[in-house]
Amino acid sequence: PSILDVLMVNPYQAVDFGTHAAGRHLIRNLYGMPLYKGIFIDQCYDVGRIENVHFWPFWNPNDAEKNKELHQFISTKGEAFIFARTDWEYVTNTFSWGYRVGYHFAKSPSGYTNGNFLGIGADATEIAVLVDECAPYGLLITNGEFVSFNGDAPTAVVVGEDNIGAVQFHNCSFWGPMARVAQIKGLGVTMFNGCTFVEWDGKNRRDPAIEAAGGTLMVTGCNFARTGPHIRLERGLEGAVITGNRFVGPVAIENHSDGQV
Repeated sequence: PSILDVLMVNPYQAVDFGTHAAGRHLIRNLYGMPLYKGIFIDQCYDVGRIENVHFWPFWNPNDAEKNKELHQFISTKGEAFIFARTDWEYVTNTFSWGYRVGYHFAKSPSGYTNGNFLGIGADATEIAVLVDECAPYGLLITNGEFVSFNGDAPTAVVVGEDNIGAVQFHNCSFWGPMARVAQIKGLGVTMFNGCTFVEWDGKNRRDPAIEAAGGTLMVTGCNFARTGPHIRLERGLEGAVITGNRFVGPVAIENHSDGQV
């Protein structure tokens, strides 16, 4: 199944390649304004590809009051990209604006995701990347740009307590007046390598950029572009490697874990 060079003006749900098996799918040059769900992938047992996708609520931005309820629905309920069971998904040059969740990695009865995500972005989110669970081989996320500022506690990356897989961010940038850059639980490994963290603690509650309460955290060669708190390690964390980073102001790392750090 393929979708090539298509504009979808206002579907409630744009693409469902999950209710029925959709292996070797190709989605290329898709623009649209999905109101609830953008692309849903599941039951893909052989490599799928998604390239050049742009989801944006483009209904008359000059008439904000008329479309207020619509945009509120999208920002509190909408999800741009949802991935469940897909083996070795390739996702390149994708973007969303204004959805509650940019990229949602979930587990279905068929399984969960592993894949390569290059040049992806999500702006004006509550959660830019939400990982309920992913495959042990992991999510390889490179050259990503993620902005969160909606909701009571906007967080760019949320890794849930059921996750067992590796979540790897390389050369990514995070900004916007978010509460936290990352909130991490579960049993998997979460890595940030060569990333820039521009803003956090947007609610002035002394929230750290990264809060880890489970699994293993690795932060190497990253740039924390404002004063702390920078990293908080909670009880339940199995271990952490934090090395070769640059911090603005005094290094502010709180270690409450019993793990090896």
